[in-house]
Amino acid sequence: MTRTEAYLVLNSLRLVGPVRVRKLREVFGPVEGLFAQPTQRLAGVEGIGQAVAESIRGWEKAFDLAVELEKIRKLGLKVIDFEDPDYPALLREIHDPPLVLYYRGSLDAVKGTCIGVVGTRDASGYGIDLAKKLGYQLAFAGIGVVSGLARGIDTAAHQGALAAKGKTAAVLGCSLDQIYPAENHVLAEKMVEAGGCLLSEFCLGTPPDRQTFPMRNRIVSGLSKGLLVIEAARASGAMITARQALEQGRQVFAVPGRIDQPQSGGCHQLIKDGARLVESVEDVLAEFEFLLPRSEMPTPAPPPGNLNAEERRILEALGRDELQVDVVTRKCGLPSPVVSATLLKLEMKHRVRQMPGKVFTRID
Repeated sequence: MTRTEAYLVLNSLRLVGPVRVRKLREVFGPVEGLFAQPTQRLAGVEGIGQAVAESIRGWEKAFDLAVELEKIRKLGLKVIDFEDPDYPALLREIHDPPLVLYYRGSLDAVKGTCIGVVGTRDASGYGIDLAKKLGYQLAFAGIGVVSGLARGIDTAAHQGALAAKGKTAAVLGCSLDQIYPAENHVLAEKMVEAGGCLLSEFCLGTPPDRQTFPMRNRIVSGLSKGLLVIEAARASGAMITARQALEQGRQVFAVPGRIDQPQSGGCHQLIKDGARLVESVEDVLAEFEFLLPRSEMPTPAPPPGNLNAEERRILEALGRDELQVDVVTRKCGLPSPVVSATLLKLEMKHRVRQMPGKVFTRID
């Protein structure tokens, strides 16, 4: 059994977990040798006990390693274990780093400077627009955008980063053979194709549930230098992620919202508790000057060049009018998703301005 295979086995055992494996390694050394230790020796380690020891010794009753390895091969996945030199260094520092990461795509997406972006699934138009815009601006500045591929804010942040041709990574609350939500399967594929990645610590065949999402959240914050919260109720998964980020020593940022909207309550509470209030991407970038040594500061992408055909077509459709996005779509004849992404690019290039009601007008 190789080291990575040993970690796959230990990762599959519900009673074990990262903290207990760390204690076992301190006593017995390499993880490959744990399965040969007598039950009583394993049980005698502080915090282990008889039940955990028996689960390690009897792992073959609960987990078929050969089947898991074959599934990984067929799906074109890769697995990295905690001791691998390529394991994300920042994630390794948290209290309970995942024993293994299953992934698709490039781990380079989480090796540089990253910020987590999270928020409600039931996002308002205001929240969606902000998540896209901030995701775009962060990625354009050379910062990786890490989120959870969930509906709402997560999806918008990934889309914004993709529109900027930047780095974005999704940490799933299920295994990589069960993309959730299903409607984000196309988005997930685009992320991989663009040099991003999908990650999960869960054995193949693990569905999403109430336990897997909080576990996923600690990885989102663990991979990131800071966490940006855009629209979150006071009792929400995003607030759990924010608490985990604080426990991990990460900077927390929050975008204020309307005081009469429940999905603004969590952000306002975070700001009261000392989170950095964010009105623009400059508020995040300014904080990174303190969080990072100068040598680690991200290098912004070069200024955009000439407009492409789609951008010119949309500007022509806008003319000198103030038009809603659906009118622009009809006039230019492009697919709606293309129009939305291109308008965002034009907004970042200061060629159009968005006004209330998703109305756009040219600046030049």
